[in-house]
Amino acid sequence: MPKNPNIKSVLIIGSGPIIIGQACEFDYAGSQAARSLREEGIEVVLINSNPATIMTDPISADHVYLLPLEKKSIVEILEKHEALGRPIDAVLPTMGGQTALNLAIDCDKAGIWKKYNIEIIGVDIKAIETTEDREKFRLKMLELGVNVCKGRTARSFLEGKEIAQEIGFPLVIRPSYTLGGTGGGFVQKEEDFDKALNNGLHASPVHEVLVEQSAMGWKEYELELLRDGLGNFIIICSIENFDPMGVHTGDSITVAPAMTLPDTLYQQMRDLSIKMMNGIGKFAGGCNVQFSVNPADDQIIAIEINPRVSRSSALASKATGYPIAKIAAKMAIGYHLDELINPITGSTSAFFEPSIDYVIVKVPRWNFDKFKGADRSLGLQMKSVGEAMGIGRNFQEALQKACQSLEIRRNGLGADGRELRDQEAIKHSLQHPSWDRLFHIYDAFKIGLSFKTIQNLTKIDAWFLRQIEELIELEHQIEKYDLSDLPKELLLTAKQKGYADRQIAHLLGTKESKVYDKRKEMGIKRVYKCVDTCAAEFEAKTPYYYSTFNSSQDTPDNESVVSDRKKVIVLGSGPNRIGQGIEFDYSCVHGVLAAKESGYETIMINCNPETVSTDPDISDKLYFEPVFWEHVFDIIEHEKPEGVIVQLGGQTALKMAEKLDKYGIKIIGTSYHSLDWAEDRGRFSPLLEELGIPYPKFGTVRTSDAAVELSRTLGFPLLVRPSYVLGGQNMKIVINEKELEQHVVKILHDIPDNNILLDHFLEGALEAEADAICDGEDSYIIGIMEHIEPAGIHSGDSHAALPHFDLTDDEVRQIEDHTKKIAKAMSVKGLINVQFAIKNGVVYVIEANPRASRTVPFICKAYQEPYVNYATKLMLGAKKVSDFDFKPVKKGWAIKIPVFSFNKFPNVNKELGPEMKSTGEAIYFIDDLQDDFFQKIYSERNLYLSR
Repeated sequence: MPKNPNIKSVLIIGSGPIIIGQACEFDYAGSQAARSLREEGIEVVLINSNPATIMTDPISADHVYLLPLEKKSIVEILEKHEALGRPIDAVLPTMGGQTALNLAIDCDKAGIWKKYNIEIIGVDIKAIETTEDREKFRLKMLELGVNVCKGRTARSFLEGKEIAQEIGFPLVIRPSYTLGGTGGGFVQKEEDFDKALNNGLHASPVHEVLVEQSAMGWKEYELELLRDGLGNFIIICSIENFDPMGVHTGDSITVAPAMTLPDTLYQQMRDLSIKMMNGIGKFAGGCNVQFSVNPADDQIIAIEINPRVSRSSALASKATGYPIAKIAAKMAIGYHLDELINPITGSTSAFFEPSIDYVIVKVPRWNFDKFKGADRSLGLQMKSVGEAMGIGRNFQEALQKACQSLEIRRNGLGADGRELRDQEAIKHSLQHPSWDRLFHIYDAFKIGLSFKTIQNLTKIDAWFLRQIEELIELEHQIEKYDLSDLPKELLLTAKQKGYADRQIAHLLGTKESKVYDKRKEMGIKRVYKCVDTCAAEFEAKTPYYYSTFNSSQDTPDNESVVSDRKKVIVLGSGPNRIGQGIEFDYSCVHGVLAAKESGYETIMINCNPETVSTDPDISDKLYFEPVFWEHVFDIIEHEKPEGVIVQLGGQTALKMAEKLDKYGIKIIGTSYHSLDWAEDRGRFSPLLEELGIPYPKFGTVRTSDAAVELSRTLGFPLLVRPSYVLGGQNMKIVINEKELEQHVVKILHDIPDNNILLDHFLEGALEAEADAICDGEDSYIIGIMEHIEPAGIHSGDSHAALPHFDLTDDEVRQIEDHTKKIAKAMSVKGLINVQFAIKNGVVYVIEANPRASRTVPFICKAYQEPYVNYATKLMLGAKKVSDFDFKPVKKGWAIKIPVFSFNKFPNVNKELGPEMKSTGEAIYFIDDLQDDFFQKIYSERNLYLSR
């Protein structure tokens, strides 16, 4: 059946601000669904309150509403479109995670969809209720003959106690209608049960929890499915959790395809998942099913089913190249799988199960250092803030690449001198998983713990552990040689197992560049393979590549053919973390599109599976590779671009600038000299002095003794921070010598050999920031945002208003003058963000960042102008500032609302200071400053300020 002719316009509900448990994977899904529907001539209307995403950009939909995700907003949109004579026909709620589904259910219960004659597509409300209500799910599975854990739902404290008595310990508590496992957990002992039950009942919006037997230590698998309206099914891929049951799948290392799943069990799971999906409803769309397998007897039990796109479907899309959200959106409007074409091949049917001839490994990224006193153990509640994915020809290569992508100052899995050697600490880590258990498994083999001990403590499948043990054996072989006599076969084996030149250099006691020269001399070169959904059975049309090393280097078999067009590389921002989130993905996507418009072939390098920048439809070529020097350099050597854009990918990309400059590779836009100028206070402050711009008194030190000495000149309070960091990492306000000494010692431990900056902290100052675009000479200030909280709270954690609301004309003039002077003096080409503290009418410059900032997407959305597009054209030298006709839409104020995920860390205090802690943001428009919302946040502006 072709598409439903009655559907001419569709409302897509987004997922709101980024929180732990619901991140930018829904930005990717929503953006893809919107593009997919517009291809069909359908008018797309979008609601989402997140200003940092591509999804809420005018390029994504016909109408974008940056409104709170509430019933009131939905009604406002529906009425507006009716008044325009273009009523909305259907709503697609499956692309916005739990937030969108919950809102769709609320609207359904309130009769809103019925009143406005809106069809719900892509999902069945009854199916959601069956899957989200733990008791309904359990009963439905039993009715279908699918095994589930023994248990029942409790709607009161007393009922929970009774069920626990029946089942016995250990057991699991799973609240209904929560995301990312919020409120859930394992209870080993009876004395811990009361507290856990209370937490679960409070976390569930309907105050009910499933109390069931524990399957802790069992193996965990997921299947990603698609089903059309006829009941045709395809399995997109199987995913295996490296970590056994007991760790939330969002916090697990996951592998696709499943590595240790026998075909007999896979066929059983396949049949079960089809039975489960048919049993919960007859909707067309994507679905994720999670199973657990008892390693003792291969008994399979169903854990849960999500009748929507999910974090795993973003991963499965990037893993296989099969665009799940795109196809699911087309099926939601009536198409069947056999009527659609697979966009990757452009010739085969979408009714075709992907087969892949490589391995995918996803490793989550955590930010526990931002939450002092947080419980770092991993369990049923998700705690990671992002993830990185590695693609390789084998598990070991993919694992090393994922570890190189994490940005935690590791060069891969070990072989970098940062191993833990304390046997007791290692054993504790193996038994009590935290973010670094993977590295400690490697360390355990390295210090000689027995295989049996490691397996007993971790319950991880022996196959995975053997893979890590093999790496240690390989390292022992390599260490027997010097670089001069290292056999070619051994070096090639190490490269095929994902070892970076830097790791091999560490094992041989030599330099990375020497290893690089040696492998070049031996003819051991990276080759690029295509991600094609069909194991190279059909030719792929989408240029989506990963690197590997072939065994026969004589026939390199390079599938990435270099064109003779002028080309530019855009470096992405790697895994999301606090301080560097989706806003940089937004900038990268716009950078790619602007470079395309300027006639360049665009090449994207990034390793984050959740993002729009790693959608193969965006750039001319996508390299799904770590944003790690060796990988980036090899791609540059292969593609020979005109230059590289580093100022859009946050600190991840900026960190490459020095190396690029050293190797004579052109940095497009602002030069490395200027980028470093801004980071190096020893050079930046004399520039401010020369320009006659005030700045807080400061100094640079490298030891705690020097810091104490300097503090006597500068005076307390002091703002202490390392250079070259993002998101205020390790920044702190100190008020005495003891605190100063302690913090400097901590920084030197975390980041050895770093310059430490001490600034006199301007207490009670206002804070503001300006963003501008520049062409090396002229600048245009795109927006001045005034923070509602005082100076001392990181700009990412402050509420802020655009335009400013409390600054005098003279203060605004100073901000404008300072920004333009700095931009010109530093020959900025592209974007610059300058932060100010304002006290007694004097505007002091705190810092300048000649790159895309967190606030740029916010200003673009509020003023409805594509400033990143303009900035990229300035970087490329294709335009001057004077070529643009700026027409910002200025009406009322836009308020930036920081959003925190403190609920994941109940014992952490909610104080705010110079180190960023928020995970996302929302935008809220007001007409005047008497608005109740503004008055409330303004009255609370000093509430959370701490050090």
